[in-house]
Amino acid sequence: MPIYEYECKACGHRLEKLQKLSAAPLTDCPACEAPELGRLVSAAGFRLAGGGWYETDFKAGNRKNLAGDGGKGGDAKPAETTGGKKDGAAA
Repeated sequence: MPIYEYECKACGHRLEKLQKLSAAPLTDCPACEAPELGRLVSAAGFRLAGGGWYETDFKAGNRKNLAGDGGKGGDAKPAETTGGKKDGAAA
């Protein structure tokens, strides 16, 4: 269920309400009881973490965190995909 933000046009009171998508928007302000409550547009807060489509398909260049060596079937080390020294390289 999404969290909706509301603001009263009469008194300026703001609140957040956890509601179903199918629920009707709130209209009455809990602070001043005026029917002036309006829903605000706000950004959703989420983070894509771990492996998956974003990690493997949409990151560019050296920011990719691939489990393999570019889909060639080998076991690449993270340092190899980021441009660092390979294990066992001469110093």
